[in-house]
Amino acid sequence: MAAKRSAGLLLFRRRGSDTEVLIGHMGGPFWQSRDDGSWSVPKGEYTPDEEPVTAARREFVEELGVPPPDGEWLPLGEARQSGGKIVTVWAVDGDLDTGLVVPGTFTMEWPRGSGRMQEFPEIDRAEWISVAEAREKLVTGQRVFLDRLEELLDSGRR
Repeated sequence: MAAKRSAGLLLFRRRGSDTEVLIGHMGGPFWQSRDDGSWSVPKGEYTPDEEPVTAARREFVEELGVPPPDGEWLPLGEARQSGGKIVTVWAVDGDLDTGLVVPGTFTMEWPRGSGRMQEFPEIDRAEWISVAEAREKLVTGQRVFLDRLEELLDSGRR
C-alpha cells in the first residue's frame, strides 16, 4: 500500500529580527487538552491525480476558511511523519488576520464505540508564533520544515 500524502502551506512573516509562522492547533477531542506537539501546518491529504501545490492551496482554504495571501511559493520539500504519511510543504511570506479564520469541520464517531457522530473543527485556533515557539508546538514530524525555512531565509534567497 502506498504511503498517504499531504500537502500544506506555511505562512511566515518577519517582525524585526524575528520570524513568525502561522500554525493551527488540531481540532477534535484527542487534541483538546494538549498543546506542545499538537499544532500543525495547514495541510491535508491529496490523491495521485492532484498536484501537491494545488492540494496545499485547497487545504489551506478548507482548514482556515480563507485563501492564502499572494506571494511566491517557496518549496520546503517533503518529510515522512511517524505514521508514515509523506508531507510536502511550501512557505509564503505574507500576512493573514487570524480573526478572519473560519475552520472547516470533520465528522467522527465520538466517543469511540458510541455510534454517535459528532462534528469538530479541523483546527480549533490558528496563531502567529515565533519559529522558536513553533518548534515546541508543532507535531514532531513537521519541525523539519522550520529548519528548512530558516535555512532558506538565512541563505539570503528570501
